[in-house]
Formats: sequence, C-alpha cells, structure tokens
Amino acid sequence: MPAGLRLERDKDTGVAVLTLDRPSRHNAIDLPLAAELSATWRELRHDDTVRAVVLTGAGDRAFCTGIDRGAEVPQPSSPYSLDDPLLTVGPKANDLWKPVLAAVNGMACGGAFYLLGEAEFVIAAEHATFFDPHTTYGMVSAYETVHMAQRMPFGEVARTALMGTAERMSARRAYEVGLVSELCPGAELLPTALRAATTIASHPTEAVQGTVRALWSTKEPSRTHSLALAPHLITLGNTPTEHQASLFTTRSRDHRLR
Repeated sequence: MPAGLRLERDKDTGVAVLTLDRPSRHNAIDLPLAAELSATWRELRHDDTVRAVVLTGAGDRAFCTGIDRGAEVPQPSSPYSLDDPLLTVGPKANDLWKPVLAAVNGMACGGAFYLLGEAEFVIAAEHATFFDPHTTYGMVSAYETVHMAQRMPFGEVARTALMGTAERMSARRAYEVGLVSELCPGAELLPTALRAATTIASHPTEAVQGTVRALWSTKEPSRTHSLALAPHLITLGNTPTEHQASLFTTRSRDHRLR
C-alpha cells in the first residue's frame, strides 16, 4: 500500500479499516491516491475475509478535503467531455457492495462528498465539520450536491453548496439533518465505528450485501440521471482556472459554524 492510503484487515472480525493517510494535506486526494482508492475497493471485492469496511482519515483535523489543489488534471478540448479523477474513488463506483461506514474525524468538504455519498452511513467526531467550497472559487458543485442530495434534505444541501466557504455545518447539525447517524468524542470515533462494523460483519454476508444492494436500488434512477448531467453543468458553469486560482488566494478565511 503506497504512502497516502493505509489498509488494515482483521480476519477475526471481518472488518477492514481504510485510512486516507495524507494528514499534512488534510487527506486531500491526489492522482496516485485516487487510482489507489479505486484499486483497493476492487481488491476488497475479492477478499472474502473482509465483510465490512470503515473508511476514515489520518489525524484529527480532516477526514478529507477533496481533490488536492496541486493535482493537475488535463482536460479534453471538447465541451462534451470532462475528466474527473474522483469519479471512481468510492466503493459503489467500483461495484463493491460490502457495507462501508465512514468515520469523519475533522473537516469533510468538497470532493470528500464523493466518498461520503457512497458510504452506507456516517459516524462523526463531535468536532467534525462539513462544507462545500466550490461556489466560492467559481466552480459548479454538481457531483457533490448530487451525492449529498441522497443523504440530506434539499434545503440543507442547497445551503451547504451555495454558502461556500463562508459557512460550515457542525457535526451536531449534520446529525440533526440525517447526514450523520451517530456522534461521539474524537477519541472514541474509531472504536465506535469498529463496534458497528463488527456487528454488521458478524451477520451472514449474503444477506448483508443483498440488503445493501436493495437500499442502493432505491436511489439509482434519480442518482444516475443527475450524475449524467453533472459534467455538462460543470463545463458550462466553471470559471476559467486562472480566475479560480485568484479567488482561492483572495478568499476570506472567516467562516460561520452552524
């Protein structure tokens, strides 16, 4: 496992812990990490000793802050094409139907929603926060809002996306609106997630995976349609990269926590 991703498997419990391990970069995803995430999910499909997965981030400052701003992603010239390295970082995009629990231990923003959007449920530390910086930087929040619209009320998703970096959703508010299923002190986050994952992994695996598949089938029609529109909205609505960079360097660091 390369630097940037850590996988630990417990064959006794059937639980694997997958850790985004770039704490100095707030566990942001660069291109090698994006590729390794996809490869790891597909590897776990074939590992029958793993029956449930806990996904978390290293350290206590961030779960994940999305795509690393240092990553260079060349784009095709066609307005009908968009290359997004985050499209395949989640378990469902890689046809993994083993249950995945996300343990959020700090900031979760932007591209982190690709991961949270494909987890079965989310457990969060009390100091966790959630926000979407796209509009602040002149970027369309498309994939992120589609994923979050499957997990939160419409108004909460809209507010999170449209307020940009000016406002962050607290873990308490995320729990109130249903994004988070359980809150706990930071030191208890991983043990809490492991307890839930161990219980799930103890059940007959065919029944568990069938239940996961049934749950996701309820989302597929609207989710598939919305995700198909996302690249066109991004191509149309994103400001030029030079303007995005200017907005990033001149933005206010202040924000309101709600």
